Amino acid sequence: MAVQSPVRAAPATAPREPGSASRRRSPVSWVRRGGLSTLLFLLPLLIVFGVFSWAPIVQSVVMSFQRTNLVGPAEFVGLDNFVQVLTDPLLWTALENTLWFAFLALLFGYPIPLVVAVLISEVRARRGLFSALAYLPVVVPPVVAVLLWKFFYDASPSGVFNTVLGWVGLGPWQWLQDQGSAMPALVLEATWAAAGGTVIIYLAALAGVPADLYEAAEIDGAGIWRKVWHVTLPRLRTVLLVTFILQIIGTAQVFLEPFLFTGGGPANSTTTLLLLIYDYAFANSLGGDYGAATALSIMLAAALAVFSVVYFRLTKSWSGS
Repeated sequence: MAVQSPVRAAPATAPREPGSASRRRSPVSWVRRGGLSTLLFLLPLLIVFGVFSWAPIVQSVVMSFQRTNLVGPAEFVGLDNFVQVLTDPLLWTALENTLWFAFLALLFGYPIPLVVAVLISEVRARRGLFSALAYLPVVVPPVVAVLLWKFFYDASPSGVFNTVLGWVGLGPWQWLQDQGSAMPALVLEATWAAAGGTVIIYLAALAGVPADLYEAAEIDGAGIWRKVWHVTLPRLRTVLLVTFILQIIGTAQVFLEPFLFTGGGPANSTTTLLLLIYDYAFANSLGGDYGAATALSIMLAAALAVFSVVYFRLTKSWSGS
């Protein structure tokens, strides 16, 4: 006959004393657990971050309600700076130009790095060399890159691009002097200059895609584009969503290309929001209207913040791999 082992009763859990959780989270217990030493280590970083990051932001918000040129005394004007900016006809031209630049940059600059990254990842030999060549434009200083492309865009028949067009009986073309071609010319240079960084991001993400998925797709007879559509893109979904919002924010703040290429011309066809902010602040050599400049800066920052929050909420369900 089998001997039954005695059933041991589970030890009763001692009831928690009321207020025990609050005692564990008391300041004394926080100090005993090293909270004070952690705060002391973080304090220099917090001070530096507050002085050099948050203090200018707070000062900008205050300045947006003042009329000042940083030379004479500031005058509080309430919402007058915002009204002045919103009633400026050039604001809507700058907004339209910025949206046009962002659209062209997304149309060409968003898919090109992904295509380049996929092609490089498919290369069996000298992949590092092609990656370095793709990233090389990022290493070139932005001002140098603009001056180089300004030489390419020379409107004379001896210009680099016009020389190439002359070989097929076309041109010469007024690349930067024509209102219709000035903005696409700026987008072309900006895409060339910035695509390399995104290519490296995509290559790093592609390295994390399991090779078994590609092998299974090849067994099923999938070509490179079907592998991209059914394997690569679903795996890169989170990265694609992040780079999309980063590119929108970056293109909304475009300044260097219109400033150095055209100065906002011809006929304000390349004046962007940041270039308008610069004109508000620095157009007058004796001191610009910094109140209007900071007011437009605050409105642009607020619009981008709202757009980012809405974008991440709408794409939250898509971001999972």
